[in-house]
Amino acid sequence: MPVDQPAVDPQPPAGLLDGAPPYRWLDLPGRGSLVVRDSGPSPDRPDAPVVILLHGWWVDADLNWCRTYAALSDRHRMVALDHRGHGAHGLRTRRRFRLADSAEDVVAVADALGIGRFTVVGYSMGGAVAQLVQLRHPGRTAAMVLCATAARFAPARPLRLLRWAARPARWLLAPAWRVVWWVAERRGALGIGDPEIDRWARAAIRQGDLGLLLGAGAALGRFDARPGPSSTTPPAAVVVCTRDRVVPTAGQRELAEGLAAHVEEVDGDHLACVTAADHFVPALERALAAVAAS
Repeated sequence: MPVDQPAVDPQPPAGLLDGAPPYRWLDLPGRGSLVVRDSGPSPDRPDAPVVILLHGWWVDADLNWCRTYAALSDRHRMVALDHRGHGAHGLRTRRRFRLADSAEDVVAVADALGIGRFTVVGYSMGGAVAQLVQLRHPGRTAAMVLCATAARFAPARPLRLLRWAARPARWLLAPAWRVVWWVAERRGALGIGDPEIDRWARAAIRQGDLGLLLGAGAALGRFDARPGPSSTTPPAAVVVCTRDRVVPTAGQRELAEGLAAHVEEVDGDHLACVTAADHFVPALERALAAVAAS
């Protein structure tokens, strides 16, 4: 499948991606070529556990994990990829966005890198993808860490309505897309509060494919990974954001209870991975340590 990639990546503020794994191109049989971040096996720690980082809806891997990369680099091999239609590097396809396809992309990336078992770390929509990776490939998932996410996304009905908008989005909604971003740029923020990060965020999100982004919302509206753990469920931890209004905290706690998961709580909203990184990153590290010890 051919890849339609934007030619230029948006530039982050200086120093924000210190510690980020380098980029590498992968050929994924039957899927196309994909740019991923991969720190590679360490000469000093060839047996370091592998974590595959899965980002949330609308954003890309670097936006989601920019404040996390450096903290994990000493003890883990990190792999991060953009989901289909997201960011500068997500696969482009004319097919409807399916979370199951994104889960298969994750396993295809692991195969291409020669990685057998790995810990999957998912944030928001990435948490849904992570759960599907585990359900579809239980033998590959050593552990799960699920952040600011749920086993189902509510209210589901508004998300499902995006299914109808996603179909004509490339030609019908393209002018609206430009207007929305013009207004956002005039207002000067996406809610993060740092003008330089907001500028980078807007540029990175605009790299996405509008039809696939809307389709991802529709897919989230249909997602339901209940009833909970099974005999094949690996060790799991849930990082709960206690002031999250995007994925309600109650849903995050319901997920943790259903998985009988270790729980870490973060005093932050849905953007805690960036806006409350001093709380989120230590919580993520503790969650990784907990599943590794299980």
